[in-house]
Amino acid sequence: MPHTVEWKVRLHLFEGEGTTKAHLVLDTGATTLTGRGVAHCNPADTDVPEIGDELAAGRAMRDLAQQLAEAAERDIEGMGAPRTGLRTSQVAGWPL
Repeated sequence: MPHTVEWKVRLHLFEGEGTTKAHLVLDTGATTLTGRGVAHCNPADTDVPEIGDELAAGRAMRDLAQQLAEAAERDIEGMGAPRTGLRTSQVAGWPL
């Protein structure tokens, strides 16, 4: 059975005093999840805003990915499958 959906993602980056904060919002239409990430520039390093953006955004994406994996695990459990743990490469037959 074909299945097509569109999820919207918004990434907001905030910079100030050697710190970059990322706020990533995923809107599935049915739910909203928020990932957060922070990057700090070492005072001894050259301030390159793009690097802070990349690190903070990547960390926010990692946070969001973890939340999605945990939500999938809960949904799979809700269907009666046993909990396998998110640290494995496979969750109840679904490869991660």
